[in-house]
Amino acid sequence: MTDCLFCRIVSGEIPSERVAETDAVVAFRDVDPKAPLHVLVVPRIHVADVGELADAEPATVTELVQVARQVVADSGQESYRLVFNTGEEAGQTVFHAHVHVLAGRPLSWPPG
Repeated sequence: MTDCLFCRIVSGEIPSERVAETDAVVAFRDVDPKAPLHVLVVPRIHVADVGELADAEPATVTELVQVARQVVADSGQESYRLVFNTGEEAGQTVFHAHVHVLAGRPLSWPPG
């Protein structure tokens, strides 16, 4: 999708600080980090949210989590949070499936 921010990042049209990538996913640093480690892991294919991704390509959901774990390990962190926001009321602002990887500081519960 030409108007999707994450599709444009995946294609390289918009620069990003990539930290990992596979044939199916790309991981890059969030431009407005909420923790010392804040990375987004996105599928290369465009789907609106993680539920759609699970229906379309369930193996890619697994790969999102595996890449997220590797990003955390590479950063030297042990504790981390993965967040999938699905829908506007849940805080999703870019409607391309993605997982937030947060680490490097205490994370309270419940989140906002």
